[in-house]
Amino acid sequence: MLTWLVLACSTGPELSPAASKGRTVYQANCTACHNIDPARDGTLGPAVKGASRELLEARVVPGTYPPGSTPKRTTTLMVPLPAVAGSVDDLAAYLE
Repeated sequence: MLTWLVLACSTGPELSPAASKGRTVYQANCTACHNIDPARDGTLGPAVKGASRELLEARVVPGTYPPGSTPKRTTTLMVPLPAVAGSVDDLAAYLE
């Protein structure tokens, strides 16, 4: 019984320090539109698990797409989040 209780309270696999910071950035800035689970589509934004660092930097900072990238959705709802610019590496580590 105690083992089950411990497993039920687990938060999942242990994250690296960068990925842990990235999870905090994601939860604070992304979950309003993207799902709390980055592998699933959100209410407005698509699933972002596995997004490349290049894509994240282009989408999050200036709100563009990297050259040759094909958007998952054709909407232009996502606004630039320049305050997150210094956390793109951490965000990429979390979404990896």
